[in-house]
Amino acid sequence: MKLHNNTIRGVHTALESIFQEGQYADKVIERTLKSNPKWGARDRSFIAETTYEMVRWWRLINYLSPSESYWDLFGTYWLMQGNELPPWEEFSGLNPDKIKAKYESLDKPAILESIPDWLYEFGKKELGEKWDQEIHSLNEEAEVVLRVNTLKITREQLKNRLAEDGIRTYIVKGYPDALILEQRQNVFRNPAFKEGLFEVQDASSQLVAQALAVEPGMRVIDACAGAGGKSLHLAALMQNKGKVLSMDVEEWKLQQTKLRARRDGVSIIERKVIEGSKTIKRLKESADRLLLDVPCSGLGVLRRNPDTKWKLSLDSIAKVQETQQEIIQSYSSMLKKGGQMVYATCSILPSENQKQVEKFLASEAGKDFELIEDQKVLAQESGFDGFYIARLLKK
Repeated sequence: MKLHNNTIRGVHTALESIFQEGQYADKVIERTLKSNPKWGARDRSFIAETTYEMVRWWRLINYLSPSESYWDLFGTYWLMQGNELPPWEEFSGLNPDKIKAKYESLDKPAILESIPDWLYEFGKKELGEKWDQEIHSLNEEAEVVLRVNTLKITREQLKNRLAEDGIRTYIVKGYPDALILEQRQNVFRNPAFKEGLFEVQDASSQLVAQALAVEPGMRVIDACAGAGGKSLHLAALMQNKGKVLSMDVEEWKLQQTKLRARRDGVSIIERKVIEGSKTIKRLKESADRLLLDVPCSGLGVLRRNPDTKWKLSLDSIAKVQETQQEIIQSYSSMLKKGGQMVYATCSILPSENQKQVEKFLASEAGKDFELIEDQKVLAQESGFDGFYIARLLKK
């Protein structure tokens, strides 16, 4: 592929925002592309993918690069991809043979997998012998997965509809509402998306709503709803009959839920901002089903959010674990007796997952609950994001 000075500078600008200003990669890329409407589809794809991949391999690139200049860092990354550099003056300080030799002599797994030393040690402690393969899997580029909106179309119909537009997809057993794109592309511009025929949602994430075993007519609370992806899935599984109460502490996130529900033809979602413990108390024992998709470290979704590994710390993980336990202790009171609750994270760490459930079950608030089943979804085994899903019954 031919390199262009202006698109490389676009990547440089994005990386500066991410690493020097601590901004989130997805927002930076979105803003960078919006600010340059003259870039064509190929240029936009190059900037987005290159930025994400350089963020993913940032530590390794810095280790192999002869300097911290952005031209040397980009040139090192470009050579790592098996490409040749053009004879530009900006790349004159790079020696491909030296970079290759340095890479081949590297024997530190934390640098090879491009993660901080503390995270490598922490992951090893949590996952043991599975950690090395898991972090390797989490460094692979994520596939684009669609969730079919079964309120409007069947999976087979959507598959055929997209094929007519040149978007080829395939089905994976065990994920009844999922279609996986054969080739990465921007599906948000497709008319089928605008008609609300699908959402973009990883296959592992789709397992969460399914685990709740909802039925039409139920009253369901999605208590950490965010932008509403799982609320929308629950509504579809309920055939748009009953009620889904989408709750979050951030009102702006729930605003996204409203827009998405309108597009998807969902009418049973009601939004509610959590303003404190009173909001939870007023809903005591009101839900047939309760979903707690709690805040987490996000280690299971590193393939989608590679900048997470540069923002995390042992302190931030400890703080999010406190929040997780506070949520399950407090929010579980909203479930009726005989109802079912799902506790879920997009983390692969036992300390955020099964250990949190065990702690809850051993507490006063959890004494009336029992664990029905749990799923520990690893990227190396599923090929999708890492997740944890526990289903509990309130006796």
